[in-house]
Amino acid sequence: MRKPNAKERILETAGELFHKRGYSEVGINEIIAAAETAKASFYQHYPSKESLCEAWLSSVHERSEIGRAEILEKEISPSEKVALYFDHLEQFMTNSEFRGCPYSNTSAVSDEGCTGIVEQIQGHKESIREFFHQICLEKFENAEEAQRIGDRIFLLYSGAATESQNLKSLWPVQEARAGAVDLLS
Repeated sequence: MRKPNAKERILETAGELFHKRGYSEVGINEIIAAAETAKASFYQHYPSKESLCEAWLSSVHERSEIGRAEILEKEISPSEKVALYFDHLEQFMTNSEFRGCPYSNTSAVSDEGCTGIVEQIQGHKESIREFFHQICLEKFENAEEAQRIGDRIFLLYSGAATESQNLKSLWPVQEARAGAVDLLS
């Protein structure tokens, strides 16, 4: 297996550290050491820690978009699509040891001066919201109702991720899943 190039190693290493410990708790020198790269290489690819965080959030978003598109393409009912997405959240929470949403965690330590990071976070959250709107449009003919129900499911999803992280438990995801499925019944 080939060793990733410096840019990929830096991004992968930073992503692991940011997700595990939080964006504000990880320094550039730690990333450079863990990625086994030179400081000059770091700055050649990423002019700042903020730009590295933006690249990390963007890569997470791209993978998430692929997963959501795959769910939308499935020949299953809207309630099954929503249930499947909540199942993915449950698996993610388990696999990440309840670290929670990288976007929410990063948002908690970013201020409005981190424009690129804030834009990444808002864009990602809006894409999840739009995903639920699209699913609801499959169920409800009225676009306003689809948006209203989609927003409720989005809030169930977001709340479930937060409380699952806070409580280190899966029951918030499981209960929110049941509530979301009920909204589509």
